[in-house]
Amino acid sequence: MNSNLLQRITYNPDICHGKPCIRGLRYPVELILELLSSGMTIDEILADYDDLEREDILASLQFAVRLSQVKSIYKIAS
Repeated sequence: MNSNLLQRITYNPDICHGKPCIRGLRYPVELILELLSSGMTIDEILADYDDLEREDILASLQFAVRLSQVKSIYKIAS
């Protein structure tokens, strides 16, 4: 995997409540993943969001892959 793509994912407590976003823009990674999971293609997303780049979409997917590689999940008491 290209770790340079992950550099496109940023965290800032002042932007989108600190959620992981694309290049400091107000596009949370979760939005990109939701759009893809709803059936939109990369080209359709890029047409709707002019300031996004193909690499931003790929970075979101790579970020999701990294999150899914967690070895252990612990239940937190509620």
